[in-house]
Amino acid sequence: MIAPDERALRADLDRPVFRLGEAEGRWVLRSIAWPYLTATVTARDGVEYGFRFNCANFPATPPTGGPWDIVADRLLPFDLWPRGKGGRVSAVFRPDWKNGTALYLPCDRLSIEGHPNWHTEMPSKIWRPADGLTQYLELIHDLLNSGDYAPPVRAAA
Repeated sequence: MIAPDERALRADLDRPVFRLGEAEGRWVLRSIAWPYLTATVTARDGVEYGFRFNCANFPATPPTGGPWDIVADRLLPFDLWPRGKGGRVSAVFRPDWKNGTALYLPCDRLSIEGHPNWHTEMPSKIWRPADGLTQYLELIHDLLNSGDYAPPVRAAA
């Protein structure tokens, strides 16, 4: 029997807005091994970055996640993470934050803790259950396709 939070996530993934992101090549759902979901998001240079999200208690509780090596099924080595040119990408993709297990975004379960100021400073990026996982993936996609994006220190093998 599927738990209510997993059922809610699967329904979210069937929504047209999520499917449109896939059809446009912005992201691809790779797997669900409850409570984890893995997906790839395509950057402006064509690099596909893997992400793993813990979606327990979805959608009432925001997911949390970070860059993931889908082939090796482990945290992506830090030198393979996307980099920034001094702007928002560097601020979000922080290996020093939560040991690289969460992105420094207001829609992330772990990152919102201790940041009450984000509710007024970045209200559009606070988790919105009605928007579901698409909200998180769109923020990642926007960053990886911004002018601030730079490829990782070393290319994936």
